[in-house]
Amino acid sequence: MKSVPGIREERYTSLAEKAYAEIRDRLIMLEIRPNEPLDDDALADELEMGKTPVREAIKRLEGDRLIVTYPRRGTFATGVDITDLAHISEVRSLLEPLAARRAAERATPAEQRDLLELADRLQALDLATTSNHDLMQYDAQVHRAIYRVAGNPHLEDTLVRHHNLAIRIFCLFLDRLPDVDDHVGEHVALLRAIASGDGADAAERAAEHVRGFEVAVRSVI
Repeated sequence: MKSVPGIREERYTSLAEKAYAEIRDRLIMLEIRPNEPLDDDALADELEMGKTPVREAIKRLEGDRLIVTYPRRGTFATGVDITDLAHISEVRSLLEPLAARRAAERATPAEQRDLLELADRLQALDLATTSNHDLMQYDAQVHRAIYRVAGNPHLEDTLVRHHNLAIRIFCLFLDRLPDVDDHVGEHVALLRAIASGDGADAAERAAEHVRGFEVAVRSVI
């Protein structure tokens, strides 16, 4: 996944952590398709690392509901069930505004500067000519940045997991969805609200962003 300038990249504490991030992003962007089998030997070769960190990553991804293992059949990417949309949106509609509010309240001056720089860079992008695939990569990194700044690791873990599942649904219909650039562009005002310390505005913008995601998907299914 591309790195968005202006926000710190994920730092890996181990090869297993790096393998987890790499495979996770392939799964959520549907580069590994739903129900596709996973070959840990092939993944280890592609990631240029041993089998052990890849196998550790796969175990962790099972907990994220991105991978499922069947005895005697093997390991597969989970299917994308559109009926999960309501359940995922229910969780996100409650927790995304909380994360945005807490990020606004807790962001350090350095984090505020990073978020403002990220907002500036997103605003400078020609979103209308950026591919939908790249737009969703930006979407994921912006959300992860906000979750980190919120400063609650349990909230962060929960939201990362549910946002990953939401992106898989979004990507399933990506070529049919209207106004993906507008959806990603909403992050600019959200990031500025967080950086300014306006928790109420940030929470409202986050809530509207989640509502817009669900409406967009439902409009094409």
